[in-house]
Amino acid sequence: MSYLTYLLPLAAAAFVIWCAWQWLPVFSEQLPEPPAEGDSPPRRKKPPFSFAAECGRMTRRDGLAVLVICAVYAVTAFVGLGDTTAPQSRCEFAERGSNVVIELPESTQIGKLRWFSGLYTGEYYLAVSEDGENWTPVGEIELAYADLFKWLDYPNEDTEEPPERIEGKYLRLTASDTLSLAELAIYDAAGNMLDAATFSYDENAAALFDEQELVPEAASYLNSSYFDEIYHARTALEHIENVYPYEITHPPLGKLIIGIGIRLFGMTPFGWRFMGTLFGLLMLPILYDFIKRMSGSTKISVCGTVIFAFDFMHFVQTRIATIDTYSVFFILLMYLFMWRFVSGGKWRYLALSGLFFGLGAASKWTCVYAGGGLAVIWLLYWISRRREEGFWRDFISNCAFCLVFFVALPAAIYYASYYYYGTAKGLEGGLGMYFTKDYADIVLHNQVYMWEYHSDLVSTHPYSSRWYQWLVDARPILYYLEYFDDGTKSAFGAFLNPVFCWGGLFAVIGCGVLAVKDRDSRAAFIVIGYLAQFLPWVLVTRLTFAYHYFPSEVFMALALCHMWRRCRDEGLYRWERPMYAFTGLGVLLFAAFYPVLTGVRTAVWYTRSFLKWFPSWPF
Repeated sequence: MSYLTYLLPLAAAAFVIWCAWQWLPVFSEQLPEPPAEGDSPPRRKKPPFSFAAECGRMTRRDGLAVLVICAVYAVTAFVGLGDTTAPQSRCEFAERGSNVVIELPESTQIGKLRWFSGLYTGEYYLAVSEDGENWTPVGEIELAYADLFKWLDYPNEDTEEPPERIEGKYLRLTASDTLSLAELAIYDAAGNMLDAATFSYDENAAALFDEQELVPEAASYLNSSYFDEIYHARTALEHIENVYPYEITHPPLGKLIIGIGIRLFGMTPFGWRFMGTLFGLLMLPILYDFIKRMSGSTKISVCGTVIFAFDFMHFVQTRIATIDTYSVFFILLMYLFMWRFVSGGKWRYLALSGLFFGLGAASKWTCVYAGGGLAVIWLLYWISRRREEGFWRDFISNCAFCLVFFVALPAAIYYASYYYYGTAKGLEGGLGMYFTKDYADIVLHNQVYMWEYHSDLVSTHPYSSRWYQWLVDARPILYYLEYFDDGTKSAFGAFLNPVFCWGGLFAVIGCGVLAVKDRDSRAAFIVIGYLAQFLPWVLVTRLTFAYHYFPSEVFMALALCHMWRRCRDEGLYRWERPMYAFTGLGVLLFAAFYPVLTGVRTAVWYTRSFLKWFPSWPF
């Protein structure tokens, strides 16, 4: 580690503190006029709390800015997302004892096998023969849940008892249960891939050798699943193929959305990652509109959106086929429409907020936390109107309205999202299935299972982290790591851009002060949203990771923009300069950290000398 390892984070921290220092005049109070002689000192009265109206709406200029930001981000995010091809046809082993026999052109010493696994887990028993009659067992290949939709080798360094020699004219694979294998490559002892066109095999085995051009030189994140993709991408395919899912610890909607990409592009890395990346892109115009309505400033909206777009967590997390992206997307929408309701009073926006709350809850339970924040904001809105004429009539009517759009509609969406659980269990599809006891039991039992799973989970992970580490970016989660003999490595993980992480925390604290001191409704709205996502994790004792902080960064971006808005409104001299500098540094750090956000091969010395800002960072 060089001195730069310490100098760079110290410089970044000093810069963030300097930016936050520019906000101090916002918190100063104007002293009242001195009292006349003999009078009592005047008391400062705080204004009553009420939600402010929207500051601005999208213009053509804003539309152009959004288009440019989205275009740049789209190129950055979709390039290198993953291979657009992968073996699609599969050799199906229908039951225990099913096998295929492959005849090689001559007796050959087999160095290794490389295959792309299908949907099911189990074991393959390998045997060789010289005559096709007398077989010698030579090994066992175990396919665990973490091995699906990956290119794997046998034997490899993880093989418990590697065979001393695999040699014969015939090779037989026998399944321990229902299994599926997409492609198989056979290599000789010298490491040369044998030409499958010279093999003989029965018709069922044809799918093992029909896409040999797709066999890679080595497995990587570009051609194989990684981290929780082994659960969520798999479940998406299971829904498509009407198989009861293996992963049932989260509601179904997020996996159904992943499945749209698979239907469009096949069961390929690009296919199962496409929808998450698309939703990450779609967050940007939504956030821009949100900021513009809260600040009324195109400059602030551009900076806030750019900071969020090129935040490390947003970039990395939306490019992996997990469900967190969809929960954050729907949280962003539900809070946008709640803001439009409290700032304008139109009930249709409240209905839309409830709709997206339902979609979020059907994607991941963490959206229920967001719903708690919405409830607090809604209650504050009505408290602020309690002295208005006709208050009780409007309030009671709105309560009934909310029962429809925040209870009945989300419950219906949630219940309906289990459709493929029902059909996979053999229930007859269609609208009538929703009204059967069997379907209701499937949904109910899954809720019980999820609750017990998450409340009783006891596990460890080398890259887990606690809530207090998220606040300062202390412990990223490493998704992928591979070293190469030429002094390079490929690695990437999920964590926040440190400037955004630290500056956003200062901004949230600043908004908290303004909400109390000035009855600032925008600041209160932001802080409530942030705390609704963050505080529940303080109480959680189970295994947690840095990506659980992902929803909070939406409100950190809003908080930064609100502090810059307050600086503008206070007429601070050259208030834009720190904002532009903050945005520029955020983009610069994104470029510097790009290798450990995408897995691009880079020199080990670079990551250790420039990017390992803390000993706990795994780069």
